[in-house]
Amino acid sequence: MLFQYETERLVLRVCRTDEAKHILDFYLKDKDLFEKYEPERMPNFYTVNYQKKVLKWEHSLLLKLEAVRFYVFLKKDPHKIIGTVCYHRIEKSIYQSCEVGYKFSSEFQHHGYALESLMTLNDIIFNDLHLHRIEAKVMPCNTASINLLEKLGFYKEGLNRKCIYLHNKWEDHYLYSLINPLENF
Repeated sequence: MLFQYETERLVLRVCRTDEAKHILDFYLKDKDLFEKYEPERMPNFYTVNYQKKVLKWEHSLLLKLEAVRFYVFLKKDPHKIIGTVCYHRIEKSIYQSCEVGYKFSSEFQHHGYALESLMTLNDIIFNDLHLHRIEAKVMPCNTASINLLEKLGFYKEGLNRKCIYLHNKWEDHYLYSLINPLENF
């Protein structure tokens, strides 16, 4: 697996610690949107130092092939983060699976960038890591994410009742999965 890939319009790459300020700017710009679907943040989450620590931690997970986060940039503006795609809970052995999560700046939603990013990165995850399955969890109210997953060919397996603790309550999430289309059954 490489640390950078390109699509027709995008650069998808793992960020370095010296890019923590750009990551912080990305999170701050759409703070209300992102926090709606994620657990409460640590008190110092919105600081450059915290983002540097997260980047170091994510780099160590990447070296162990337990998780990888790609940040998404437009080719025409290669210093501004427009989104992020993270593959985590990478499990080998009998599972050969992972979970994907993603978020895109409100300014860059509904332009096909998430679709383009995930199509490319899902293929890389299947081809380079030889995984069998990618899972995604999505809140029933997040119709944009549900539409994206279905366009990508993810299958809705069902409802995981009260499976993620968000904003002081347990929330239901749909479980979606994508099976490696290159496998011979």
